[in-house]
Amino acid sequence: MPASGPSRIAASAKREALLGSAFFRSMQPEEIDEILAFATQRRFARGTLLMGKGEPGSSLMAVLAGRVRIGNVSTDGKEVTLNVIGPGEIFGEIALLDGKPRSADVTAIEDTTVLVVERKDFLPFLLRHDTLVERLLVVLCDRLRRTSGALEDLALFELPARLARVLLKLATDYGRPAGAGLRIGLKLSQRDLANLVASTRESVNKQLRLWREAGIIDVDDNHIVLLRRADLEAL
Repeated sequence: MPASGPSRIAASAKREALLGSAFFRSMQPEEIDEILAFATQRRFARGTLLMGKGEPGSSLMAVLAGRVRIGNVSTDGKEVTLNVIGPGEIFGEIALLDGKPRSADVTAIEDTTVLVVERKDFLPFLLRHDTLVERLLVVLCDRLRRTSGALEDLALFELPARLARVLLKLATDYGRPAGAGLRIGLKLSQRDLANLVASTRESVNKQLRLWREAGIIDVDDNHIVLLRRADLEAL
């Protein structure tokens, strides 16, 4: 269910968020303004399902604020996280283009505001600006590479290596200097981390505790701080 909350995000802030995406970044100002003219804004509370696998695909969403998790649940109930999407990034672009059912679940892991671009509006826009097709293909290829990398991690690496790779990736995307370490500016529960590495919460908790006792990481207000990044890279 969409969340209630403060007034709508200003057009300038929406434009800035879109420009954080590789797809939108190379657009001309008038192209961005054209999208903003037909796009709509929606807010979702943490834990809300924005899109469900198998649902009709009719829109692309760009995250303006907050973050969402893209993943799937197997027939035996096991969750696998394929990606975490933050401000300036887009999702739902595959179904937007082919009109087929959604390929994954998308859940808000923070209170999240998105810009919704409907297929019926976007396809005519794309046809009017044919150079954008190549840019969208670049975004799709990047998404495919990330998914392939996640599957490779599951197949080739044990939990410590998988967890180290995820923490390093999160630190690259969301890290901020904090004293002698690097603080991941994203609150993820141990269940969220477990889903990202396709493991159990108990196993992730045990591994994080070992690293914390060894001085490799610390936890500050539910944020993980990397103290000895080289140790994680060595894994």
